[in-house]
Parts: sequence; structure tokens; C-alpha cells
Amino acid sequence: MNRVNLEQGYRLFLEYLQFEKHASVHTIDSYKGDLEQFIAFLKKEGVDNWGKVSHLLIRTFLSSLVAASASRSTLARKVSCLRSLYVFLMREGYVDTNPARNLSLPKKERRTPKFLYIEEAKRLVEAPALDTPLGVRDRALLETLYASGIRVSECVGLNLGDVDLRLGTALVYGKGSKERYVLLGKKACESLRLYLERARPALVEKRPDQTHPSAALFVNYRGGRLSARSVRRIVDKYIGQVAAHLSISPHVLRHTFATHMLDEGADLRVVQELLGHVNLSSTQMYTHTTKERLARVYADTHPRA
Repeated sequence: MNRVNLEQGYRLFLEYLQFEKHASVHTIDSYKGDLEQFIAFLKKEGVDNWGKVSHLLIRTFLSSLVAASASRSTLARKVSCLRSLYVFLMREGYVDTNPARNLSLPKKERRTPKFLYIEEAKRLVEAPALDTPLGVRDRALLETLYASGIRVSECVGLNLGDVDLRLGTALVYGKGSKERYVLLGKKACESLRLYLERARPALVEKRPDQTHPSAALFVNYRGGRLSARSVRRIVDKYIGQVAAHLSISPHVLRHTFATHMLDEGADLRVVQELLGHVNLSSTQMYTHTTKERLARVYADTHPRA
């Protein structure tokens, strides 16, 4: 049987995730960190080969994480990582037993996702001033995130040819390189049109290499593709202006999109399709309702309200 040491198996598994599984960059980075931590643990235990890892050894590793107050979601990801690793190693013939097969997956805490109320969302997306190219870009960026519910990684990955403002649609590339169309509202289309006409050309002019123009929809102040980290800074900036007490991430705009759609009566499966969720259960966490909607439904339907 073909054997590989810890580093070889680690490298081959990451290549499998990237080129065969087409896993997202986020998943690959997370699994990379998980495996590096596990490999460090195995070396301390004197293990140098994946075939020498036992079920008990994995449980000992997980127990050490519990003792270090690791969250359930972190433990669940590490279990998922090790399961996937050993399925790969078994398939390729690098090991003859799977010590991760019967690992139990800790249940994740069921958290109600944070979201903005309608007026809060309105103040946020309208916060950027339109007197500079960066302000126009920021308005278009925030409007796009709120109108479509796409992930930040999907948003910064958009190219010019992916957006059709006439139809009000955008083609996004989600997890696992899956394509889907999302809808852009009237306000988002107006902001994007202004950005493409006035702001983006001014930003692209600053690009050092003019022989290779950027295809990115959203660009930074030097004309290159905007990064996910930059989007975080942009959201933080405007949250600080309109609601400094809120501690949110750009992902909250995705939560807000889903919550507002469902609150106004959108079908759950439609929202699932727009969000790009594989499982309906992932979308069902948004079925919480605001107090305002509950009060409105009660007032409209109860004969003694």
C-alpha cells in the first residue's frame, strides 16, 4: 500500500480540495489551519504517518480543544475536516483504516442571525456621500450587498460582464464554483449605473498597468480588484457613522436581505435559491420574525385586535 507522511498527505489533501472538490477559499484556509494544528499535536505524540493515527488519538486531540474552551462550531469544523481527510486518504490507498469514521459531530449552537431593521439598513446604504469616486463606489457596494444578499466573497468576485443592469440581474459564483443568478433592485441598479459612469473610470485611471485593465466590477482606489478585507473596513466605516453601537460584519447585510424578504412574505424556497443554499435548513434560520411584523399580522388578522 502506498504510504505518505503527515506533510505529504496534508499537501495532497489540500490539492484535492482545490482542484477536484472546488472548495471555497474560505473552506481551504480553515481546513489548512485545522490540519496544521492536528499535525503539530500528532508530532508531539510521536506520530509521523496518517496510518498510525487511532480513533482514541483523535478523541484525545478533540478533548484538548474542549479543555481550551473551543466552541462547538470550531469542533464541528475540525471533525468535518478530519472526516473528509480520511475519506480522501482511504480512496487514494494511503491508509487502510479510517479512525475518523465514527467521530460524532458536535451540534452547533443555534443562533438567531443578527440583522438590521429596515430604517437601519436604509441609513447604512445611504451613508456614503456621492461627492467622491470612492463614496459613489461605496454606495453601489452597500446597495448591491443588501439588494442581492450575496456573500462578500461573491461580491468582490463579480466582473463587469456578470452584471446586467437592464435586466437587473447579476451572475455570481458561489461555494463549490456553483453559478446562480441573483436579482438587483431598482436602487442598487441606479447606484451601480452611477458608479460605472462616474466613479469606476476615475479609479481605474490610477491603475499602474494600463495594458491589463481590471475586469473587476468593484475596484479599489488604485484600480485593482476590491478585497473582502476592504469591504469589512468599508462597512465598519459607515456603521460607525450611522450606528456606532452596532457590532456587525458585512455578512449582516446578507442576513438582513433574507430576513426582510421573508418578513414581507417571500417564499422560503425562493430565498433559498437567491442565497445559494444547498439545504433548505440553512435558510430556515431566517424564519424568525420581527416584533413589528408580529404586531402587524396580529392587528390585521385578530378580530379583537
